[in-house]
Amino acid sequence: MDFVFERKINYYETDRMGVVHHSNYIRFLEEARCFWLDNFDMPFLAFEENNVTIPVLSVNCTYKKHVTFGDTLLIRVFVKEYSGVRLTIGYDVKDKKNGDTVIIAETKHCFTDKNLKPINLKKHLPEFSEKFEELKINK
Repeated sequence: MDFVFERKINYYETDRMGVVHHSNYIRFLEEARCFWLDNFDMPFLAFEENNVTIPVLSVNCTYKKHVTFGDTLLIRVFVKEYSGVRLTIGYDVKDKKNGDTVIIAETKHCFTDKNLKPINLKKHLPEFSEKFEELKINK
């Protein structure tokens, strides 16, 4: 199931050269990830209400093109890997006006309880685990 998050670039997100500062893309990925979870009826609040956190273990981002103030990004979000304990989310970020790839990225996560002890989502929230399984590419 494809999910695309649309995000317009604000002036304050640009640097002295007028392009989006590289650090802002990490925020864009998080915004897209939150909206993606909402879209599939797994809001962050529901995880937290069930004493589950989803810390970021790593971020990998390859910058291909730049965008500037007023441009709009289309961020495709998808599950690359899911084990019940770990989750890798992929992102394909394109410039809406020309379809050029801006960045290719992934974030790696794990599931923990409120004390940051690793848990298996398959046992703790099986209904959410099933959704991640369904969203996994190349099943």
